[in-house]
Amino acid sequence: MSVSVLSPTGPLGSISGPLQVAALLGLLLLLLKAAQLYLHRKWLLKALQQFPSPPSHWLFGHNQKSQKDQVLQELLKRVEEFPCACPNWLWGSRTIVTVYDPDYMKVILGRSDPKSNDISRFLAPWIGYGLLLLNGPTWFQHRRMLTPAFHYDILKPYVGLMADSVRVMLDKWEELISQDSQLEIFGHVSLMTLDTIMKCAFSQQGSVQTERYIPSYIQAIGDLKNLVYSRVRKFFYQNDIIYRLTPDGRRNHQACQLTHQHTDQVIKLRKAHLQEDGELEKVRQRRHLDFLDILLFARMENGSRFSNKDLRAEVDTFMFGGHDTTATGISWILYALAVHPEHQQRCREEIQSLLGDGVSITWNHLDQMPYTTMCIKEALRLYPPVPGVNRELSKPITFPDGRSLPKGIVVSLSFYGLHHNPKVWRNPEVFDPSRFAPGSTWHSHAFLPFSGGSRNCIGKQFAMIELKVAVALTLLRFEVAPDLSRVPIPVPNMLLSSKNGIHLQLRKLL
Repeated sequence: MSVSVLSPTGPLGSISGPLQVAALLGLLLLLLKAAQLYLHRKWLLKALQQFPSPPSHWLFGHNQKSQKDQVLQELLKRVEEFPCACPNWLWGSRTIVTVYDPDYMKVILGRSDPKSNDISRFLAPWIGYGLLLLNGPTWFQHRRMLTPAFHYDILKPYVGLMADSVRVMLDKWEELISQDSQLEIFGHVSLMTLDTIMKCAFSQQGSVQTERYIPSYIQAIGDLKNLVYSRVRKFFYQNDIIYRLTPDGRRNHQACQLTHQHTDQVIKLRKAHLQEDGELEKVRQRRHLDFLDILLFARMENGSRFSNKDLRAEVDTFMFGGHDTTATGISWILYALAVHPEHQQRCREEIQSLLGDGVSITWNHLDQMPYTTMCIKEALRLYPPVPGVNRELSKPITFPDGRSLPKGIVVSLSFYGLHHNPKVWRNPEVFDPSRFAPGSTWHSHAFLPFSGGSRNCIGKQFAMIELKVAVALTLLRFEVAPDLSRVPIPVPNMLLSSKNGIHLQLRKLL
């Protein structure tokens, strides 16, 4: 007697039971997840009821209303309309409260809330858990250990190394403008600042500005900034397994591998150099060690040395933070001076009276260019290289106006919003260096280009020195003007980048 394949007892019937159970379990898990997201959204709505925001879609949040190149314009509208802070819904159950008020900033930065884990885990495959992503006692231990790398006695000789790197870049510019006076400067500035950090922090000999593989490293950094920013904003990219299967996930993995190859090579070369006859003892006898040598000689409080993983994380972190943020700052400063030639000329006259032909620039010169410093600070106000940082509240917080947020809320400290807040800065879109004239006063947390509190930028003095050296030497050699056919479009992809590059017209000064 034959058995029909449609019979429940047939071959297909034997597996229909397990499939049905699996389908039911899947449906049940889906319903549980939907209920969890619904309850979390309900909790968020209640927690944020004191903080109004523009209307948002229940599923897509505010994302449907703003493209990447419109994010900053949308932010400035909120700064004017909603006092102090405003929730930004990424999707139905995910929101970040954007803060742009100095009193709010002061309260948050005065605490020790950790970085948001949701965002840190997207950065970790790239830069690891170094000083930027660590929290708690481990962060404090690393910070205390690395602080001597930025001692004044360490920074003073760096001025000459920085000047050498800037001159290599400017010599290249002279060659290039003989063919075309218009130049996209960020790529060149980024090469120069990488060259500087390699010499100063990692004891690199020679110039990396002429090495062929370096542009691919810089391109990988640019790709990673865009990929991380994109991942934060996309719901389906939150899951690691799904993300790895996407084209963006594969690009992210490849870019991380490339950056790690570069930092591994830097560490390997320095270790090999320390093994040369007498070199190890010579370095040990120095009063102050540079960044990488501190890491290589460091012992943790339990007596163990840094693991290779911890070592690479700190090198990756500082390699990125020490060159890309500074390159961003220098590029925007030169653009701001290009757009305001009267301030550019005043800076140039000040520098010429101080340095003459610019054959040498020293540590002592840096405090003798007050107007140039004012212009640098004003450009950093308009174009903060790091437009914001995130914190996840570890306990409830109450702000000076009486409003409060519960534990678990993620806040974004928007330095861009703060610096463009008309309640903090009068006529905030106007380039006005007199805001930073000697004797001028403003709120202690109104100007935060290097963040603030205990987690402020460890390399801020290093960065300011490099900004001054680069701006001074550039203005001695070139007059810069904007390329009106390609006005930069600021976008916040981790740093304040330009969607279409930063193009300037350069004229060599006689």
